[in-house]
Amino acid sequence: QVQLVESGGALVEAGGSLTLSCAASGVFYSTYVIAWFRQAPGKEREFVSAIRWSGYTTYYGDSMRGRFTISKNSARNMAYLQMSSLKPEDTAIYYCAATGATGGSVYEVDDYNYWGPGTQVTVSS
Repeated sequence: QVQLVESGGALVEAGGSLTLSCAASGVFYSTYVIAWFRQAPGKEREFVSAIRWSGYTTYYGDSMRGRFTISKNSARNMAYLQMSSLKPEDTAIYYCAATGATGGSVYEVDDYNYWGPGTQVTVSS
């Protein structure tokens, strides 16, 4: 069982930056994938970024590429999402997710079986 807790959400102005953190605890294997998703009001949950716990392979959603950076600290079981050039459309609840499945997609909500409660990011115009 894996527990995930996000932190770092805040109200920021457009053009600003913010770093989210995800603390993972429980039984966590090197084969896991950690991801960030977001969900805006009235919209479906959207893939943001993912990173393989073993190595440094990363994945990004198209609208986040170049503005967001995912990273990890394996020793501390922490994952991070650095967000820059924030836009009002980035406003959403951001969720940390994990999966132990290997070889499958990393882009879909259904690929993940562990989720944090989420942290609110609001970008004002």
